[in-house]
Amino acid sequence: MKKDILQALQTVSPIPLEEHMLERPAHAKLGDFALPCFPFAKVLRKSPVAIAEEIAASINHPLIQKAEAVNGYVNLFMNREVIADTLLQTILQQSTTYGTSNEGNDGVVTIDLSSPNIAKPFSMGHLRSTVIGNSIALLLEKIGYKPVKINYIGDWGTQFGKLLTAYRIWGNEADVRQAPIETLLKLYIRFHKEAETDPSLNDEGRAAFKALEDGDSDALALWNWFKTESLKEFQRIYDLLGVTFDSYNGEAYYNDKMEPVVEELLSKGLLVESDGAMVVELQEGMPPCLIKKSDGATLYATRDLAAAIDRKNNYDFVKSIYVVGNEQSLHFTQVKQVLGKMGHNWSNDIQHVPFGLILQGGKKMSTRKGKIVLLENVLKEAIELAQKNIKEKNPTLANQSEVADAVGVGAILFSDLKQHRKHDIEFNLESMLQVEGETGPYVQYANARAHSILRKVSDVDSFNVNEVNDYEWETIKLLEQFPHAVKRAADELDPSIIAKYAIDLAQAFNSFYGNVQVLTDQANLPYRSALIESVTIVLSESLRLLGMKAPEEM
Repeated sequence: MKKDILQALQTVSPIPLEEHMLERPAHAKLGDFALPCFPFAKVLRKSPVAIAEEIAASINHPLIQKAEAVNGYVNLFMNREVIADTLLQTILQQSTTYGTSNEGNDGVVTIDLSSPNIAKPFSMGHLRSTVIGNSIALLLEKIGYKPVKINYIGDWGTQFGKLLTAYRIWGNEADVRQAPIETLLKLYIRFHKEAETDPSLNDEGRAAFKALEDGDSDALALWNWFKTESLKEFQRIYDLLGVTFDSYNGEAYYNDKMEPVVEELLSKGLLVESDGAMVVELQEGMPPCLIKKSDGATLYATRDLAAAIDRKNNYDFVKSIYVVGNEQSLHFTQVKQVLGKMGHNWSNDIQHVPFGLILQGGKKMSTRKGKIVLLENVLKEAIELAQKNIKEKNPTLANQSEVADAVGVGAILFSDLKQHRKHDIEFNLESMLQVEGETGPYVQYANARAHSILRKVSDVDSFNVNEVNDYEWETIKLLEQFPHAVKRAADELDPSIIAKYAIDLAQAFNSFYGNVQVLTDQANLPYRSALIESVTIVLSESLRLLGMKAPEEM
């Protein structure tokens, strides 16, 4: 609609117009759009008031009901009936493809997300990368890209040398078999506690990891066991979240792919020695990128360089996205710069998508100190609370368990995704599970309420829009903005845009439903049924783009 209005204005404007010049007034009484004429005064050598009056008097377009010149603004009031008729027909015809585009032209986008460490529980700290990355994949797919979701499992590094050392000193096979992750976590925490008073443990841990890198059979057997048990636990949580992956190639997958990277860096004269370690010097103001430690062990950067090159070779991506916390920004800047110095121009297609922390009591959750909240426990508690609410409010609901899963998990997802990803989030289960206000359950209830109305009316074959009241118009304007919200969220890699949009649409629909007699006004019932069905289509698709389900009954 905005582009159509801009074209209409362009035919009568004395100077070229751009889309950003067209504003949405804060109050409906000032119109649906406004064109401020102050920037044109200097060019045209006229007052903004005179320019606005000339433009308003010249406008004649079927989408514009009237144009008013007010204090240097051209206030535009849309032809509600024409717009409502065209828009609702479009949404009903396109259904779930409404808002879809082919902007991405089937270009492959690799997305590095979730990436928990094996032998550690899946904590709330892993939630953000998982659900933000999954939503970004859905958004990019919506605008025509082919996302490839990669779960870059943390299954390598010095931490596993520490865990192997802890298991050999204090571990018990029977305990691990009975409760693998819980037992391994306790060992990991104990290692760090003991190492505070016995620093030699850290040397043992580093030696154990070096043995693992060198292919020691005993070390590899333990490592494989820890990994197998971890992946079983992770899968239970991914099933609850409804998240799937295209690849589970973790850090260990790149063990035999790092040496060629080191050799390429050497051959191109990029590796230099620094205190016995090998580094790549970067541009002024940037610390050097450490490639090999003095003991020959590789580092995160070495593996990420190998992974980036491998992904480009395998997928020929047009974009490569890393959904990783804010604290890794320097690391990814270094990796990009090293790839650029190696001559890989596609390094410009790599993008770090940072996000803030989930805090507890204002502090970061820490696995090594045992200060974690297990995501699986939170999800189960949310589902149980949703189940309790359903039994109280709708005890005859047929599929209570399925709906409770959708509402409980959805509450957790939405509480994360409605925040801009760069912000830190204070963990508060009570606020996450509220069913009123700006929450996932609120949006889901609005969608279910709309479906309950539709079940009371016949299918709409045709409808006429005779008059659009203010409540309907607010809803229609939001429905019209959905494709723009999708594009902006995908372009900015920011799911919170869709979450906030869904809240606005749910609120507009609830206001319409609360103030308009839908079922008793037979003359307008077909049109209003079309409006409500359009709301269900767009709300359900908004929730899907956030990785959530949209139950039709609650």
